Formats: sequence, C-alpha cells, structure tokens
Amino acid sequence: MNNLNEVEQKIAESLLQIKAIKLQPKNPFTWASGWKSPIYCDNRITLSHPAIRTYIRQKLSQLIQEEFGSVEMISGVATAGIPQGVLVAQDLGVPFTYVRSSAKGHGRQNLIEGEIVSGQRVVVVEDLVSTGKSSLQAVDALREAGCNVVGLVSIFTYGFDEAVKNFADAKCPFLSLCNYDSLIKVAVANSYILESEVDLLEQWRRDPSNWTGE
Repeated sequence: MNNLNEVEQKIAESLLQIKAIKLQPKNPFTWASGWKSPIYCDNRITLSHPAIRTYIRQKLSQLIQEEFGSVEMISGVATAGIPQGVLVAQDLGVPFTYVRSSAKGHGRQNLIEGEIVSGQRVVVVEDLVSTGKSSLQAVDALREAGCNVVGLVSIFTYGFDEAVKNFADAKCPFLSLCNYDSLIKVAVANSYILESEVDLLEQWRRDPSNWTGE
C-alpha cells in the first residue's frame, strides 16, 4: 500500500470494517440516479461508532486548520453533512449552520439554517462527494448569503473527473480524508475484494454513468 498516508489508510480500513462502504463489483448496487455501481457508501454509520466518529472529527478539524487557517463558521450539507459538521464546529469552537437541499416550504422558507454574518470565513463539511453538484449548491447558497466560503472538506470522495472540474470551475478548494484509489488499495490488502476485481472497479470510476459491471 505504497503512497497511502496514515489517515487515508485508517479511514479506509474503518469504513470497510463497519460496512459504511461496501464493495460488490460482481453484484453491483443501483444508485438513485439509475447508475450501476460496485460501491455503496453510507458514512452516517460512522456516527454509531464512537472511536471512529472521534477520529474523523479530529482529522477533519486538523485538515481545516492546516489548509484553511482560522475559520469563523462551519456549515454542513443536508443531511449527512450536518452531524459531521456539528462535531467539527464544536471541536473548533466556532458557529455552525447547515444548508438545505431546497428552501423550506413554510415559515421563513430558509435555505440556510442558522445565523449568517456577511464576510465570515466558512468551510463546508460533507460526508461524501460524488459529482460535487449538491455540495456546490450549498457553497453557492452560502456565497449568495454573503459568506466567504474558503473551501470544502469531506470524509470520502469517489474522485470523479467531473467533480474535480466542478470544484475548479466554482473556485472552491476541495479536500477529502480518503478517496476511492486509497480505498481500493486497502480493500485488496485486507481481502475485502480480489486483485482480479480491481479492473472492474477502475473501469467504473473512469466512466460511472455507462458502467454495467460486465
């Protein structure tokens, strides 16, 4: 497992161990989008495991401080980014908000929940990034509200080329604790998948919308 740093390796091992990530290249999942996928990721499961939850919180907080310096607010992306964001905001001692996927249909019809101060340096927290579109909708909403969004962090990313382009176009730096390439290396090393299945997994990452698993 050359070129893996300690955090990538530990996060990948943890997500596989608690089945927050499942790999089934020969019996693929079907996503809500209709895509066939050899991987299913539900990082909310980490919240039920205190030691893993704590490690993720600490490493997200550390990543934010190292890459973005002092921040004045953390914002989570609904829904799975909310609990992770709250934990990080508590760790850093800063305010927290979250961004809905769409405006609330009653009351003040908020898209952003919590108190916004114009010009605040904000980092957005996500649990998982695929194409980046929903994450960047949250970034856009915060920017429109007057926030200075300096970047976004996540627990895991599939590393799609589309996501890299989307974040670059939005001028939003993006960092993740773990990624698909690291996960595959750890999965092979720990016998979650066979070496012979790696090619199928790599084919999916290159062209997920057309992948069939055959």
